[in-house]
Amino acid sequence: MTDPRADEGPAVDFAAAAPALAEHAEIEARLADPSVHADPALARRLGRRYAELGAVVRAHAEWRAAQDDADAAAELAELDPGFAAELPGLREAAAAAAERLRRRLVPRDPDDARDVILEIKAGEGGEESALFAGDLLRMYQRYAERRGWSTQLLGATGSDLGGFKDVQLAVKSRGAAAPEDGVWAHLKYEGGVHRVQRVPVTESQGRIHTSAAGVLVLPEAEDEGEVEIDPNDLRIDVYRSSGPGGQSVNTTDSAVRITHLPTGLVVSMQDEKSQLQNREAALRVLRARLLAARQEEAAAAASAARRSQVRTVDRSERIRTYNFPENRIADHRTGYKAYNLDAVLDGDLEPVVRSAVEADEAARLAAVAAEAGRAG
Repeated sequence: MTDPRADEGPAVDFAAAAPALAEHAEIEARLADPSVHADPALARRLGRRYAELGAVVRAHAEWRAAQDDADAAAELAELDPGFAAELPGLREAAAAAAERLRRRLVPRDPDDARDVILEIKAGEGGEESALFAGDLLRMYQRYAERRGWSTQLLGATGSDLGGFKDVQLAVKSRGAAAPEDGVWAHLKYEGGVHRVQRVPVTESQGRIHTSAAGVLVLPEAEDEGEVEIDPNDLRIDVYRSSGPGGQSVNTTDSAVRITHLPTGLVVSMQDEKSQLQNREAALRVLRARLLAARQEEAAAAASAARRSQVRTVDRSERIRTYNFPENRIADHRTGYKAYNLDAVLDGDLEPVVRSAVEADEAARLAAVAAEAGRAG
């Protein structure tokens, strides 16, 4: 069934929303079934999808209400010219509601509500790059704090001057999050090469150097069953931890290196004192890497409407420059530029992230329009 008012104003076809409305009602009924909650993983997947579709349901209801008001005003204006003055404003409100609904109907990234694991690695620039990796770690920790997320340092390899050669950080939302508020929805755009321009602490002549650190963002597997790992596919090596300072360092074989034989992926952890804790942390990162690899394969086959136009799987892409002398931050994908680098490094990252979200959304909307044009 197609709403007869769909042809008025911006084209919003009720039939385009009907499948989402029906699926929302179906999931609502399933979530009311106690047997569904016996499978926590299934309940989480249904809950995430229900929240995503709820936004479509609300946008559709707002559009119908706004269109009803405009229709009623149009009928009354024929009888009483006094109502004609209200009609333009009501039609404008209906058009705005139609646009919001249209945006909601663009398929979202199904992982937007997921938590993430961030891996930050020092790159070119030696000790200065390691110090910058530490700056990025603190930036993400403070950004997470501002958004009410929790963080957990899974593992780290320190450098001589207090930076990090590599570090793994888990970022989790507190409680169930709507997809648009999810950790992955915001941090997925952070993957790539982050370049820094500043005078290194090791530079006595005051010359500006350029170095870089790499960031890899992985959606975290929700449970062990989501990414099953055959123990026979793993080679687990233990060795003595190494690194600057700390009790138990260089005294016990607590460090763990896990190699996933089918893929060749290697994860090493040595931050915890316990071999068991390092093993669990390494497996957690390995599951996230395997999930990301599976999703990258799926993304390669996805339609342009569903594929992120801003987030890249090319880990060598330079995405952002942090210029300390000018207190400037610039995102090379979106064109965002601001002169508040000190605030950004203190966690005020939302405007930078928002520029990527908006650019991605605009590109996906354009892709949907292009596909609709070809289909028409």
